[in-house]
Amino acid sequence: MAAEDRQRTYRGGRDFERTREPSGRPAPAGDAGPRSVMRIHDARRMHFDRRLRVGGVLKSWSGPEGPSDDPGDERLAVPTEDQPLAYKDFEGVIPKGEYGGGTVIVWDRGTYEPLTHDRRGHPVDSAGSLERGRATFRPRGAELHGEYAPTRFRGGTDGQEAWLLVREGPARPDAHGMPDPRRARPARTGRMPAQVAAADGER
Repeated sequence: MAAEDRQRTYRGGRDFERTREPSGRPAPAGDAGPRSVMRIHDARRMHFDRRLRVGGVLKSWSGPEGPSDDPGDERLAVPTEDQPLAYKDFEGVIPKGEYGGGTVIVWDRGTYEPLTHDRRGHPVDSAGSLERGRATFRPRGAELHGEYAPTRFRGGTDGQEAWLLVREGPARPDAHGMPDPRRARPARTGRMPAQVAAADGER
């Protein structure tokens, strides 16, 4: 399915006269690298949004807890609609009444290295591995290190897919578990959610 078609749900759920979120234009020519973004989203409840660029869109999951350095921890990750690549830089306030209304900050961003292989040891691209229900990757950002694997554990027969985000390999010696979303250092502007909301209200 073309990236434009995959973003139909995204565009249909937003009024771009009210929200400053990107409208879903195609990615710029030549911008084809694997991108990784983790956001903190203070909506009805504070949660984390994980985004991986796959093809021309950001594949998206949301969960109540952030990633952990401990491979014994499993983090719920519920798929949401595909988002445009420009959303990797979005930080601001989504108006009340709009989908996802609340404050969004970029906590971590960078690139990622796909690590999934088939049984013969051949690399499998991110789109193919996610279709099969498990993709291993190494984020290259400011906060996340090591290897992680989004893993589908419920196939959506009840209308809702569910995934887990798990840490692969041994725990880091300085593992500290889930980041505190109210104290996590934002990657893009250094502003905490309350500061972003206050600045938005002054516009």
